Amino acid sequence: MTREKRLSLLKTLPGLLVSGFFIWWTYIRIEPNGKRGFDPAAFHGLRIVSPVWIVGVIGFCVAGYGLRCVRAWWMLRSVHARFTVCSRVFLTSLAANNVLPLRIGDVMRIFTYAGDMNATPSMVLSTVILEKLLDVFSLGVFFVASLQFGGRVAPHLKLVAEAGLAISVAGLLVMVLGAQTLDKPLRELFAKAKNSKVQKVGHWLMLALDCIKQIGVGGTLMLVVYSLAAWTCECFMYISIAKTIGMVSDAIGPWQAMAEANLSFLIPSSPGGIGPFELACKDAMMRHGASAADAGLYGLLVHAWLLLVITSAGGGMFLVHRVHEGRRKPLLQELETLPAELP
Repeated sequence: MTREKRLSLLKTLPGLLVSGFFIWWTYIRIEPNGKRGFDPAAFHGLRIVSPVWIVGVIGFCVAGYGLRCVRAWWMLRSVHARFTVCSRVFLTSLAANNVLPLRIGDVMRIFTYAGDMNATPSMVLSTVILEKLLDVFSLGVFFVASLQFGGRVAPHLKLVAEAGLAISVAGLLVMVLGAQTLDKPLRELFAKAKNSKVQKVGHWLMLALDCIKQIGVGGTLMLVVYSLAAWTCECFMYISIAKTIGMVSDAIGPWQAMAEANLSFLIPSSPGGIGPFELACKDAMMRHGASAADAGLYGLLVHAWLLLVITSAGGGMFLVHRVHEGRRKPLLQELETLPAELP
């Protein structure tokens, strides 16, 4: 392993410490009521109350990630990428992100599999950035909407969330409707920047604008529809899990848990977002009537389900593809050739 790779791996230590802190805060620390966040009695009392809802868990999970695959394909239609290939690459990258540090899955998607989709690495990078922006926008919509109904929410949290969503909506509209007009002035603006991080953000933003210009206004609006529909399916999956185990909360709890838990991925942590996800899910469900023990268990179950399904599906596709292609080079050697981070 090269010195650069060793240094990159050292960068993962803060993320692991962050995850450890969140796990401690969620499940181990003594809460004001004198109890720990994890109650073994709640775990032992876990039962499948309504088996019929298992159909919803599976169905909405498949529908949600199926729509994300459609979105990934839609952004690369101009290069005649095949839907099956885009789906494989997308799910493989998610699986890799769940088990490998430094967002290696995204790096593999950009550099290892770009040719499979008839695209260049820069083109795939632009779709990944646009995808992230659409996800943050969609989750912001659900989070702000869920804050308006029930739950004990501080006024300042609502104000901050609404302001963030307003900025996100305005930014998305400007990018979609003014991509062509913004191109030249933004390039000139970021070219004058002295800070390397500002230059990198500018580079990513320009790639997203290039992607929007390629897709067009109508195509980009369809991406917004796909994104909102995919996250709606994920909301119904959270509801189905709650119904399956008889989770006690109001109707808004799972909706807010979905938005808050997925927004927690913005916090740098270990692969898979372990720790912040569970705390965010627990916090949302407690705000809507669930007990601390039940809410913590619910977050653990939802995350375990997602990690199991996505990692299994993506990992299975990855292995089948490697066998089909007859690749004999060990995976670790392939990873050694990848950049340490996104360009």
